[in-house]
Amino acid sequence: MSRQDAIQRAKASYSSGRYREILARRVAIPTESQKPGREAELLAYLTDEIAPSLASLGFSSTVHDNAVAGRGPFLIGSRHEADDLPTVLIYGHGDVVMGEPQDWRAGLDPWAVTIEGDRWYGRGTADNKGQHTINLVALEDVIATRGGKLGFNVKVLIEMGEEAGSPGLHQFARDHSDALKADVLIASDGPRLSAERPTVFLGSRGALNFTLSVKFRDSGHHSGNWGGLLANPGTILANAIASLVDGRGRILVNGLKPTPIPASVRKALEDIHVGGGPSDPEIDRDWGEPGLTPEERVFAWNTLEVLAFLTGNPKAPLNAIPPEAQATLQLRYVVGTDIENVLPAVRAHLAMHGFADVVVDNARGEIFVATRLDPDDAWVDWALASIAETTGKKPALLPNLGGSLPNDVFAEILGLPTIWVPHSYGACSQHAPNEHALGSLTEEALQIMAGLFWDLGEGRPR
Repeated sequence: MSRQDAIQRAKASYSSGRYREILARRVAIPTESQKPGREAELLAYLTDEIAPSLASLGFSSTVHDNAVAGRGPFLIGSRHEADDLPTVLIYGHGDVVMGEPQDWRAGLDPWAVTIEGDRWYGRGTADNKGQHTINLVALEDVIATRGGKLGFNVKVLIEMGEEAGSPGLHQFARDHSDALKADVLIASDGPRLSAERPTVFLGSRGALNFTLSVKFRDSGHHSGNWGGLLANPGTILANAIASLVDGRGRILVNGLKPTPIPASVRKALEDIHVGGGPSDPEIDRDWGEPGLTPEERVFAWNTLEVLAFLTGNPKAPLNAIPPEAQATLQLRYVVGTDIENVLPAVRAHLAMHGFADVVVDNARGEIFVATRLDPDDAWVDWALASIAETTGKKPALLPNLGGSLPNDVFAEILGLPTIWVPHSYGACSQHAPNEHALGSLTEEALQIMAGLFWDLGEGRPR
């Protein structure tokens, strides 16, 4: 049997309806990790669905409680062929965001797979049940093609809390580092650069949210009687923000910027083009850091975004000087940023510019950490060559995803090279009503993963 046989078998898994049957069974389990009372469903996804499926492929599996009370469990599966073979870790998450059935279009049900043309609707079809199901079905197809062998070892980690911020995942990885030990992570989440172009990304931007607040009084005061006599918190906060990021989105504080973009990252982005899709917003090309391409701004640089700003009552303004103002800002950042110094740098900058009354606080306890595998790593060339051979297309290589995911668990805690091959696209309505995958993309993705797993069985990159 050959590589092409494995790819044809994966293609048949799509055309025969086998993949759809598995996906539909998984979508039907309402694994809403953000909704209280779903503990039984979160556990059942692992014990009743994933573990039996893995057992049929020769895996042994264990399900573990989360050390964080009330949060979703974890599953570790292992299939070992020989000590001298490479080991791949496959990750996915079985939890989804809120189903919101009342907001879906008529005829659609978040807990059922509904096919309309090329769109496969259902909660989790894109994020992430569909993506890790593609990988496991492709793995099964390669095992069948090789007559029960892979030529490498596999470990699987499925968590049930990613949509709630992956509580407990970092500690779980530390506690089970031996069980999760591998040579490489090959996983799937997030969107391709475009629906038509296979994509590989090597990490993700980090995210740090923080609040700026000014409070002078307990209540407002008449703007006619007291205007010009009382400092306005809204005015002060607006100017404080403007001292951090200018009117064209350029960061003005050095402590919020990364180190210069590495040459390998610039090279990887040379043939990447963001936007232009039918559902994409029009890019503001003069926004952000001067001298960078739009692609470098989103994949290789930091941005400081104002997520929310409140003073007074915007829906029913009063003729009063508001007593307080608050804003939430977010730093999306890449590798090379001194993240521990961000909030101290903001505080020092504001104090130096006369905004000592502005209080700076971390908006939440956790942050998403920036990670990036070197684009020159041998695993990267190996993955790109495999995907190109399978599809006849040049894959897009993103040094890191523009968004955030818990890749630091794999890159830093477990010390793995990280190869992400996404099976979704930007307009999939992820996290929204009418979430969907594309059938054509899914069919191609099954073949891509079968090719990758076949090639890994032929030997690791050198």
